[in-house]
Amino acid sequence: MTQRKKTGFQDVRNEVLRRIEDRHWPQGALLPTELELAAEFGCARATVNRALRELADRGIIDRKRKSGTRVAMTPVKQAKLDIAVVRQQIEEINATYRYALVMRQQITAPAWLASQVGLQADTQVLHLHCMHYADNRPFQFEERWINIAAVPEVGEADFNAVGPNEWLLSEMPFSNAEITFLAIAANDQMSEFLTCPPGAPLFQMERTTWFQQQPVTFVRMTFHPGYRMSTQY
Repeated sequence: MTQRKKTGFQDVRNEVLRRIEDRHWPQGALLPTELELAAEFGCARATVNRALRELADRGIIDRKRKSGTRVAMTPVKQAKLDIAVVRQQIEEINATYRYALVMRQQITAPAWLASQVGLQADTQVLHLHCMHYADNRPFQFEERWINIAAVPEVGEADFNAVGPNEWLLSEMPFSNAEITFLAIAANDQMSEFLTCPPGAPLFQMERTTWFQQQPVTFVRMTFHPGYRMSTQY
């Protein structure tokens, strides 16, 4: 006697998604209840709930208490962007990684930084300039500010051998992050470190991380001319 395969949440999710993509349930359509879907698929209601939660997290369906579950009117695709370690980025393209600490100083947070990330005016921060190279060619210039109150150990950290991003990821958790992408023109400093003409177009990424609502670090990462970033969803 052949045993029937158990229906998993992935099976339910994939079938619901197929019906939405095939317009069996068009945009705005009300889906059957969890109990009705559980009966149809021969599985537990909890299995259906997990499948629908995943589709809701992806922006494909809208779930409202007492109103039921509907196909989203404007389905949202969500791209994932990992907080990458630049050393790993470089090694993944089969290049030799080299790192250099350019500048390190402890200062009072500048007014613009305190305002932007929510620091007290007299907060002490560690200000760093770092360079990352791929096969001895400039890859990324990193300018970073670290909130010493949030990461007291940073005062003793040795950033001559390991970059601050890699150190922070191993030493300090974060609960949320904000990332901004910019196109900038190379100033004199970027021109010098990234060996490009002044005014050359460059890709820059700004990132702020917090842990339990306390700002941890703000960083600007400026990449070599021609750098490309891609993600999948």
